[in-house]
Amino acid sequence: MKQIKHHLTEPLLMGYAAGTLPEAFNLVVATHITMCDDCRAALAGYDAVGGEIMLSNDAVTVAEDALAATMAMIDSGFGAENPAPVRTQNTVFPGPLQDYVKGDLDNLKWRKVGGGVSQMVLKTSRDASVRLLRIPAGTAMPDHGHRGTELTLVLQGAFMDEHDRFGAGDVEVANEDMHHTPVAEAGMDCICLAASDAPLRFNGIIPRLAQRFIGI
Repeated sequence: MKQIKHHLTEPLLMGYAAGTLPEAFNLVVATHITMCDDCRAALAGYDAVGGEIMLSNDAVTVAEDALAATMAMIDSGFGAENPAPVRTQNTVFPGPLQDYVKGDLDNLKWRKVGGGVSQMVLKTSRDASVRLLRIPAGTAMPDHGHRGTELTLVLQGAFMDEHDRFGAGDVEVANEDMHHTPVAEAGMDCICLAASDAPLRFNGIIPRLAQRFIGI
């Protein structure tokens, strides 16, 4: 049983329930709630509130074929050419993430970004970006701050920074006030899912020069 200590914030859960988050953030939230009983229960509460609000609003007239048209759109997403994704149990990637990651840990197309760290950028809408990070055990990420919000969910291993320790299932929510140097814990490579809505603010000259090429 995972001992999750760091959870999603209320604004993130509310935004997810309301459908106002960027796709990249939605992916991190959806992945976390499959790992965290507390956040999954909290989300159910926000969903219930949203349902009550919808029921309290006046009815809106829709076309008679609206339901049929919606079902047809859903059905058109899958078929012989686009089969429904097959999810596996024995993987480091929870279900929602498997829909974006076509493979398992060791057969993904990782790209080296320096210092032994690798990343794989996932395709989402352009309002925010999300990537998998593979940080070798004992390796430090470059010292950096943030120009916006970054969500970092640990999938395997753990990392520590100046603020706390984050293990599997924990999510660190960083904003413009946070400055840190994450270090992967010894013993196992740290695999993270990280989403951000603005570039990071690196202090070192080499990471700053590399930033335009690696897209962080």
